[in-house]
Amino acid sequence: MLQTLRTYFSADFDWIPDLVTPHYYPQLAGKLLLHYEIPLDEPHLISALSQNVLIKVPGLEHHFWGFRCRRCGNKEQHLFAEIPHAACGKACVYCRCCIQMGRVMECEPLYFGSPNVAWPRFGDPCAWKGELTFSQQKAADEIRNVIQLGKGEKLIWAVCGAGKTEMLFPGLTDAFSSGKRVCLATPRTDVVRELLPRLKAAFPNVEMEALYGDSPNKKGAAQFLIATTHQLLRFAHAFDVMIIDEIDAFPFHQDPALHYASKRAAKTESSLIYLTATPRKAQHKRIRNKTLPVVFIPKRFHGHPLPVPQLKLTPSLFHHLKRGKIPPSLLEKIKQQQQSHRQLLIFMPSVKQADQIAEYLRKWKMIVESVHAEDPKRADKVMAFRKKDYPILVTTTILERGVTFPSVDVYVVDAGHSVFDEAALVQIAGRAGRSPDDPNGEVIFFHTGKTNPLLDARESIMKMNRLGEKL
Repeated sequence: MLQTLRTYFSADFDWIPDLVTPHYYPQLAGKLLLHYEIPLDEPHLISALSQNVLIKVPGLEHHFWGFRCRRCGNKEQHLFAEIPHAACGKACVYCRCCIQMGRVMECEPLYFGSPNVAWPRFGDPCAWKGELTFSQQKAADEIRNVIQLGKGEKLIWAVCGAGKTEMLFPGLTDAFSSGKRVCLATPRTDVVRELLPRLKAAFPNVEMEALYGDSPNKKGAAQFLIATTHQLLRFAHAFDVMIIDEIDAFPFHQDPALHYASKRAAKTESSLIYLTATPRKAQHKRIRNKTLPVVFIPKRFHGHPLPVPQLKLTPSLFHHLKRGKIPPSLLEKIKQQQQSHRQLLIFMPSVKQADQIAEYLRKWKMIVESVHAEDPKRADKVMAFRKKDYPILVTTTILERGVTFPSVDVYVVDAGHSVFDEAALVQIAGRAGRSPDDPNGEVIFFHTGKTNPLLDARESIMKMNRLGEKL
């Protein structure tokens, strides 16, 4: 028998249906959808509504102080607008905050699918046979305890390359053995693509799905979802276990709608796991106030220290970048690097500069590609670089975190630029030295003057290494 769920949640839904969702409606479970997103024809839609498998909720709430969006939680009145609507024959208000996921309007309902689905229970779902280090095992035990309890929070604060994904495996094993539904959400599409094959290999029999902007499959019907945090706007009370990876990453840490969506996507009684290498001020404050339990891991899984960035003053950098070039000293350094066995990741502050520098290096007969967030060949280029089809990849901050290349050096050009804050620089440096076979990648920050983020990032890495030595 399934446990009936009835709850109130921040005035979002008056109640969750008592009726158990039929087994053939998992694609609706815990979903919050517009009419055109519902994968049912009209007769089946009417049947689902009559059985309370789906219930209608207003798309926008109207309060004395203004409107509130029921999908993204937006209450900023300047983010609402009016548009003529043919269906009702009048100008209707809609939410501009989440417009990229379809228009939520005053005169049209959202459809909420009952989350009460009986998910499979697995006897031994994990196929991964590796061994965890002492520190990894400590974190894994803490994660498993929270998942077994069925409620509570836990922050895993672990350095880049500590092996956070593997730490999840014991807890995920317990979750799937208990028939729980799990979501691992992350702000970056590239991280979703990176995680999916690793998790499929670890849990080959668990139905799994990746959800992101361009993902080929968007049913959202699997027991285990790996999704970008934006996709959580389409879920409510859906998951027994919610894991947020890279909680400090843009845009998650700056977007109230994404925080709202991640909390609503989890069931009222749920396990919440947060992963990060660079906690933000909000997490530090909660840790100090002892309202957020934390496990701290300052050492990489292979036991080697983090590569400490070199700070290289490059006075003529701006002069050359304005002309789509780089200084001779930097060019010479790249040529020297190409004599090594490692590939090279070059981080630039903007898309324009990434493309310009890639083209400039090609003039010097180098094999190089550039990639950025809007690049239609983004996934193919990253995969080709991983396969070592070319030695140099020039990128923006989209590859600052969550992607692993076995043997790379990392250069950050104009590292004092405002786009590179402390967290970004720590994460970028963390791309190097991740393999136990080559743990000593070179990291260089080329700058025109030292900034606080530059110095703080370097000091943070050195501090982690000092703490790691004590373990």
